[in-house]
Amino acid sequence: MTERTEELFEVGRIQRAHGIRGELTVFFTTNRSERWDLGAKLMIAGEWRTVSASRPHQGKVLLQLDGVSDRTTAEHLAGQVVYATGIEDPEALWVDEIIGSAVIDQSGTERGVVAEVLENPASDLMVLEGGALVPLAFVTSIDASAHVIRVEVPEGLFEEQA
Repeated sequence: MTERTEELFEVGRIQRAHGIRGELTVFFTTNRSERWDLGAKLMIAGEWRTVSASRPHQGKVLLQLDGVSDRTTAEHLAGQVVYATGIEDPEALWVDEIIGSAVIDQSGTERGVVAEVLENPASDLMVLEGGALVPLAFVTSIDASAHVIRVEVPEGLFEEQA
């Protein structure tokens, strides 16, 4: 697995100011709650900011950041993309590491190359260049350095999508 902590990744977007004390309404595009934990470091508008408080609010997160203590300052951050460094987690499957990987089924047949990953309630889906959809739940192993993903799929999965 590659070292992820040196790169910046988009993790959300500030939607608007909330209240008069500098809170921000943020829509996070990550499921990693470490991003809004007390003390988390976020890159916003080219500047590192530290989370001083956070709380859930209507499917989003209200953030208080060090140095943002009034509504005017918060309003200037509205619309900004929120970035953070990568999280080192050997158990995690990172989308940017599987795009471009070959998918090989249990019989050894290469089924295509991953073009994108779609969110899906049951299991996120790998979209192969030919249009086939393969649930991530079927992944048995990933060799990120060789760009190979091995899957065990039910019989007929690829024929049904042809």
